[in-house]
Amino acid sequence: MQRYLTIFCSLGIMLLAGCSAAPALISKSAIVPTGVNLSGNWQIREGAATMRLPESDDSDLHSILTSRQSRARSSQRSSGMAAQVFLQFGQSLKITQTDHGLFISYDRAVVREFTFGENRLVTVGPIEARRVSGWEDNTFVVETLDTDGTTLFEHWHLDSAGDILVRDIRMQKGGKEKFSLTQLFDRK
Repeated sequence: MQRYLTIFCSLGIMLLAGCSAAPALISKSAIVPTGVNLSGNWQIREGAATMRLPESDDSDLHSILTSRQSRARSSQRSSGMAAQVFLQFGQSLKITQTDHGLFISYDRAVVREFTFGENRLVTVGPIEARRVSGWEDNTFVVETLDTDGTTLFEHWHLDSAGDILVRDIRMQKGGKEKFSLTQLFDRK
């Protein structure tokens, strides 16, 4: 009997060790860094975007990249990367920064609102995700984690002169980067 108990316990320990912990988001600072203000009207710098894609042929990438033109919720749910419904693109941005949050208007059509230091559940229709947003040094950070373990990372910061807005976007699932994009915006 003792032998079976030892085998059972060993199998249980191996099973627990084989399970990886679900990704977690770490809250960001609610304190705006001194002198940092992303407010303004911004125009994308054509031809300045740099995209890095993994070398594998991934059908999720096609869904992410074509979602810029089409936001069909059913295709986004079926891709297994629901976090992408929280990704917005625009040629022209209007950013309004307050003491407590940031409002980003994409092409005068879609407005996203972020509260500094937030850590909450966000929804788009039936899709739910955990989101944190706030400051890391002089960078405004938004991280969105869907129920399938896909994380969308967005980092916004100004160049040293304050004339160029830099947006870095990454999407990661299971520790593997699905895509990465850097966009530059000039002040209008």
